[in-house]
Amino acid sequence: PEQNMAFHDNYLSIDYDLSKVLFIATANNLNSIPQPLLDRMELINVGGYITEEKIEIAHRHLVPKELLNHGIAKGAFNIPKPTLQRIIENYTRESGVRELNKKIAKIMRRVARRVAAEEPYPRSLKVQELREYLGVEEYSRDRYQGNEYAGVVTGLAWTAVGGEILFVESSLSRGKGAKLTLTGNLGDVMKESAMLAMEYIHSHAEELQIDPELFDNWNTHIHVPEGAIPKDGPSAGITMITSLASVYTQRKIRANLAMTGEITLRGKVLPVGGIREKILAAKRAGISDIILCKENQKAIEEIKADYLRGLTFHYVSDVKEVLEVALLPEKVANAKDLTVAK
Repeated sequence: PEQNMAFHDNYLSIDYDLSKVLFIATANNLNSIPQPLLDRMELINVGGYITEEKIEIAHRHLVPKELLNHGIAKGAFNIPKPTLQRIIENYTRESGVRELNKKIAKIMRRVARRVAAEEPYPRSLKVQELREYLGVEEYSRDRYQGNEYAGVVTGLAWTAVGGEILFVESSLSRGKGAKLTLTGNLGDVMKESAMLAMEYIHSHAEELQIDPELFDNWNTHIHVPEGAIPKDGPSAGITMITSLASVYTQRKIRANLAMTGEITLRGKVLPVGGIREKILAAKRAGISDIILCKENQKAIEEIKADYLRGLTFHYVSDVKEVLEVALLPEKVANAKDLTVAK
């Protein structure tokens, strides 16, 4: 308003006073907003719906609405909650419920056709019948993949469509020069986290019982799967440090464990965002133990107790505490011999 107080409509040749107008805009992803415009906005972050909330929205509102829209009598057809959950997790990937509503409408159209043709149809749609109505599943939820390999650690991510688990994989190959390779379509901030993690392992090698000569005789490769998807942010810092500590010591990672947190060069653990979404993603994936920064504890206290049942939280402020929780004394089966010939 200080620079442009009015809008001139060339068609009507009228000026519109904008000096006291408040513009409200919404977006699913801030990356699509031009930076000069973003700098002039006051941001209010509103989290997307979690799976449990989507189920209730669909059960109470979307299904009854689509039954009415398609002329199907109330009580003649039903989509139970387990089926709604499968639709949400395997046929949609969004923060809202727009795509979910389309999938429900697609099911209703098929049911309405069968009703009109006097063909048999299920009164309550079972999970195993979804493929007949919606086709092959479009997405799959990641599940915890065990702790049989050194250097493979489960992290937690927050995306535009909600929380996800991600895996950080580290491996070693013989070579000179201590080369560090990063793959998985990582952004600049995530690459910096990897370099911080590597530097921490170098500077604390003695404490971790790692032979410093390993760094000169083995190349390190860090990979985050699903390379077609861009990834960025600092929250994988402790995951990367744990992955490197595991691969250089060949020690097992605690079973059913996930983590999220930023790191500093000194080894401090900093808080990150998207905690609610990350926690629920971990629970869906079969995780039972989660490592978080102590400063994120207040975010956990705001989550309903029902969503936290079965989860154990380990609050930390230093990388040493992370490794104490995450690394087991025993080595993985078929541990690699990293001995350096003297």
